Amino acid sequence: MMKKIIWTYGLIAGAITMVSISIATVFHDQIGFDNGMYVGYSMMLLAFSMIFVGIKNYRDNYNQGVVGFGTAFKMGLFITLIASTIYVLTWLVVYYNFIPDFMDKYAAYETDKMKAAGATTAEILNHTKEMADFALMYKNPFVNAGMTYMEILPVGLLVSLICALILKRKTAAS
Repeated sequence: MMKKIIWTYGLIAGAITMVSISIATVFHDQIGFDNGMYVGYSMMLLAFSMIFVGIKNYRDNYNQGVVGFGTAFKMGLFITLIASTIYVLTWLVVYYNFIPDFMDKYAAYETDKMKAAGATTAEILNHTKEMADFALMYKNPFVNAGMTYMEILPVGLLVSLICALILKRKTAAS
């Protein structure tokens, strides 16, 4: 039963991340880079709320109201891995097929921000070179996937840890 719960809630969390990336892509110009981070991490937290629901469901409905920290954390970890993989795969499809110029737009945004903040020409040129190098590296799907995992995995691990601490119970509630 634990595997079924992990897959069910992992896929639900993954679907939430898939929809959020799709919506963010469509409305990117309205959201902008400044707000994109807040929207993205908020959607990740919403998706990872499924960790809490999944662990609680397992504990209360299938394990006589008992779950240890290790089991709860392991469930959260696997839900995180499923959801994160869906997030990464969705991003790769979106990036390579719909917004291949994302890094160019991001680099321009960063450069404009530096100019507005009064950066020197040398600082801007240095940053522009760093962004160009990064954009070239980011075109590699393995690097892209690894960096995308690093956006979402830490959030899921933190949520898993918190949920395991909150939901662990050594004896059945009366």
